[in-house]
Amino acid sequence: MAASFLFYDIETTGLNKAFDQVLQFAAIRTDQQLNEIGRYELTVKLRPDVAPSPAAVLTNRIPVTQFSDGLCEYEAVEQIHRLMNQPGTISLGYNTMGFDDEFLRFSFHRNLLPPYTHQYKNGCRRMDLFPMAILYRLYKKDVLIWPQIDGKSSLKLEHLSSANRLVTGQSHEAIVDVAATVELARRFFKKKKMWRYLEGYFDKETDAYRMAQLPVGLQSASGDHNRGLIVSGEYGPDQNYQIPVISIGTSIPYPNQTLWLRLDLPQLRDTTPESIAETTWVIRKRLGEPAILLPPHDRYWEKIGNDRNAIFEENLKWLQENHDVFQRIVKYYREFRYHFIPNLDPDASLYQIGFYSKADEKLCRRFHRASLEEKADLVVQFSSPEARTLAWRIICRNYPGAVSAKFAAEFQRYMERINPLMDADAMVDYREERRATPVGVLNEINRLKHSEDLTDHQIQLLTDLENYLHTEFKS
Repeated sequence: MAASFLFYDIETTGLNKAFDQVLQFAAIRTDQQLNEIGRYELTVKLRPDVAPSPAAVLTNRIPVTQFSDGLCEYEAVEQIHRLMNQPGTISLGYNTMGFDDEFLRFSFHRNLLPPYTHQYKNGCRRMDLFPMAILYRLYKKDVLIWPQIDGKSSLKLEHLSSANRLVTGQSHEAIVDVAATVELARRFFKKKKMWRYLEGYFDKETDAYRMAQLPVGLQSASGDHNRGLIVSGEYGPDQNYQIPVISIGTSIPYPNQTLWLRLDLPQLRDTTPESIAETTWVIRKRLGEPAILLPPHDRYWEKIGNDRNAIFEENLKWLQENHDVFQRIVKYYREFRYHFIPNLDPDASLYQIGFYSKADEKLCRRFHRASLEEKADLVVQFSSPEARTLAWRIICRNYPGAVSAKFAAEFQRYMERINPLMDADAMVDYREERRATPVGVLNEINRLKHSEDLTDHQIQLLTDLENYLHTEFKS
C-alpha cells in the first residue's frame, strides 16, 4: 500500500475534548515526497447541546451566524474518520498529538466510530511537526528563521509562518494553518537525514529499539534504569525544551505507558514516602508518541546547562543513597491508577469504559450503514449502556426531525442537565474538569466585555454569541 501524509487542522468550540466539538476541519494529503494529491475542507454545524467558549470564538473568529452552516457533526466526523483511516495514512499536523488527535478521538467515540484505528490499522499511524520543530530549532537551526516574540523564542505556528512566509492568509483558519504546516514540513524535509531520524520516533518499533539502547544511569532492586533527555514543548525555551530523566519501568495497569522520573528538580531530594506525589515528577510516555526521548550524548546533554546538570548529578547520587525511598517512588508510579469517576457522562467515558464487546462493535457498524428509521430501532440492541445513550444522542443531536417521542423526552432531560443554574453543578469530564455551561459562558462574555481591550469586531462576535445563548438555552 502506498503511504501518504494527511496534514490536518481543526477549529473547535473550545478546549474540552470530551464535550466541545469541531467547527472546521481542513486537510491536505501528500505523497511521501510531500507533493499535494488532495485537499479537503469541512464546515460543521453547531450541536444544540454545545455552548461555545468565548475565547474560542475570539481565536477562530467564526461568527455565530455561521454556526448553522455545514454538515451535522455525525456526518462530518464520519468523513474525517474515513480520511484518517485510508490505508497507509500518516496523519499529522502542528501539535496535533497534543490536542487535535485526542479531540478527534473523543469525536469518534461520541459518534460510535472506532477511536483508535487511525493509529495502527492498515498501515495507518501518526506524527506531529511540533516536537520535530523543537529538534530542528535546537540542532538544525539554519533550516528556518526562528522568531523572537517579547524577547523569547516562539514556536507558535502563526509566528513561524509569518517569519518564514510559509503561506498567505489568516491564521486560525483551518485550511490556512494546514497549508502552513505542509510548507513547514517541506522546509524540514530539505534536511532529509534529520527528517528520517525524527520520523523514527513516531514508529513504535523504532522508538522501542532506541529506548532500549539508552545507557544505564542507575541500578536498583527494580533493575536497570536508563538515562536520557525528554524533549517537549511543555518545558519551554528557558529549559531548552529538554529535561534529564531516568526510566523507572512500565505502568502495571497501563502497560502501554513507560515511566520516566525527572531529575533536574531540587525538591526531589526532599521526597519521603508520604510526599511522593508532591515532590516528584514522572512523565508517562507511550511508544511512537511524544515526548521524544534523546540519548544523553554530549551534544544533546549540554543543552540542559551546567546548573541543571549539577542538580541531576546530585539527585542521581541521592537516589543511589536512598534505596528505600527510590523503591517507594518506583512502586507508587508503576501501580498508580487514574481516579474512577462515578456517573461519568457517556460523552466523556472513552478511557473509563474500555472497549465495546465484539457484538456491540458489529452493531456500531450496522448502525452507520442503517437508515435513520433503522438507526432508531437499533438503539435498544446495544448491550453497553454508554453505546445506547450515544446512539440516541446521535439521532437527537443531528436529526431532530426524526426523533421519536421517547428519545425527545430523554434528550430534553439531558439538555436540562447541561444547563444548570450554577457552574458547580456542571458535568465533569474524564479529568474532572467541568463542562462549559450556558450561564458560565454568559458570565465570561460579560467579564471579557468589561475587562479586556476588545475591537468592535470582537465585541460584535461576543454579542452575537450572547444572543445565541439566550435564544437557544433560554438563559
